[in-house]
Amino acid sequence: MTKKQTGKGMIALKICVWLVLLAAAVVVFVFEDALFGTDNVFEKFIADYAVTNSTLVWLIHAVGYVIRSFQIIVLCAVIYNVVVFVLLKCFSKNNRAITILKLLASFFKYLLAIVALLLVLSVWGVDTATLLASAGILALVVGLGAQSLIADIIAGIFIVFDGSYKVGDIIVIDGWRGTVTEIGIRTTKIIDAGGNIKIVNNSSIVTVINQTKELSLAKCTMCISYGESLEHVEVIISENLDKIREKIPAITDGPYYKGVTALSASSVDLLFVANCKEDDIYQVQRDMNRQFKLLFDKNGITIPFPQVVVNQPDESNFKATNYTASLAEDFVEEQKQASSGMEEDNQN
Repeated sequence: MTKKQTGKGMIALKICVWLVLLAAAVVVFVFEDALFGTDNVFEKFIADYAVTNSTLVWLIHAVGYVIRSFQIIVLCAVIYNVVVFVLLKCFSKNNRAITILKLLASFFKYLLAIVALLLVLSVWGVDTATLLASAGILALVVGLGAQSLIADIIAGIFIVFDGSYKVGDIIVIDGWRGTVTEIGIRTTKIIDAGGNIKIVNNSSIVTVINQTKELSLAKCTMCISYGESLEHVEVIISENLDKIREKIPAITDGPYYKGVTALSASSVDLLFVANCKEDDIYQVQRDMNRQFKLLFDKNGITIPFPQVVVNQPDESNFKATNYTASLAEDFVEEQKQASSGMEEDNQN
């Protein structure tokens, strides 16, 4: 069974579970009078069997309390899921709208949880009116003891409305790179390429690198032998950059030849760069590596590899003419101008 089929199976199972729970809550509602009326089944049972033990009487009543609590919790959960589903289907036009909706959904979830808690406490005989009347004192205590929670909530609101990042953006937090899946009222969730999820408290997010707002820089370093004619290689590159661009449609600008980036121990390193979406950056880099390798192989350009040289290496038989050297110089200058501002240091 594939991962996609497994995911569909889990969704179907969750839907079935929710339908069963909702059906049970509806049944409780249908038999409201029989279960919770003045002459309910629990009172009848106590009267019919003349139960006098106070503990046993409380346990019999507790069965009704549990049923009512179950009904409240299920109905609140169903209301939450239905409202969130409708909002996301009707108003999720773009990533920013989805981000705001998920923040509101997170707030709505906590609100419904508080309402459900108060209703359940009321069922079990707690005087919720008195509890709410003392909310001022409780708020003071919570405010002193939950400062980090308040900071998370405020930070989450500012994150959403400042637009620092939104759902679907690729960001880096504390060296962790991933896609934002949810911005909640307390936390931000990001998932990396391996499917690992990082959950970060909003207030602890100090520095964020948003790699989605602008195009990202993909780079490729190709090495040639010192025995190769650099001008000859540059002319071949100039004649094939457009073809390589056609073979990598994910490239939005480029590729460009930046020049000699290093004179290594056994090779001359040439740097190529291209702009693309952050989602595509790794695949673009792999595609560039492949295309330039094929280009070099096709034209007999040697790509060196670590080896022990025990003889005099062969020199290239090709010697650049003045015309070839002129073409190479023009090409290098043209590439410098075209790729101005695209520096590899921009890539993290």
